[in-house]
Amino acid sequence: MKILILEDEKALSESVCEFLGTAGHICESAYNIKNAIDKVVDFKYDILIVDIGLPDGSGIYFIEEVKKMNYSAGILIISAKDSVSQKIEGLDKGADDYLAKPFHLAELHARIKSINRRLNFNGSNSININEININLDSHRVFVFETEIELTKKEFELLIFFSSNIDKVITKATLSEHLWGDEMDYADSYDFIYSHIKNLRKKLTNAGSKDYLKTIYNVGYKFSNE
Repeated sequence: MKILILEDEKALSESVCEFLGTAGHICESAYNIKNAIDKVVDFKYDILIVDIGLPDGSGIYFIEEVKKMNYSAGILIISAKDSVSQKIEGLDKGADDYLAKPFHLAELHARIKSINRRLNFNGSNSININEININLDSHRVFVFETEIELTKKEFELLIFFSSNIDKVITKATLSEHLWGDEMDYADSYDFIYSHIKNLRKKLTNAGSKDYLKTIYNVGYKFSNE
């Protein structure tokens, strides 16, 4: 998943990003509302982690602005103020969950995965695409009864395609989703082709149909037909 954390405590933001990065996610930081809005305008995130008390306003305002954009990301509020009224306000404005500080990073990760399952996979831990079975928690992938070993990037690609069945996804979107700010230093999308090629090969070698379609000069589409 690609995650944006809006948190002005840099030490906490860095700690969260490091933890989520080791779990295979792309995590980017914003330290104020203006910077966060700029990021969501330019990039697509799966999850937004939003603090309430920020130097240029309330995280509730940010949530309201995001909802006006019809932005589809899941939203998790984090705040030191563990009051019922604040929880209700945040959830009423469109947040999906609320976690009070201080929190354990493992619980934060569990909440993030739960939001993603609810929004994209009907709350299930498992994705089934015909002969392909994907376990979101264990990161195990099977074609029929054969388990295939995927790299972190290949697994994230498969999950991204699985949540965007039959949608044409550009190379730019794929690269931004899986590499985030690191893409500022890339001079081509050749590495995308390499990851796609490896993922397709591993799936088809295990007996899967080739669901990955190349859309010439545009990008790729994952069709389960």
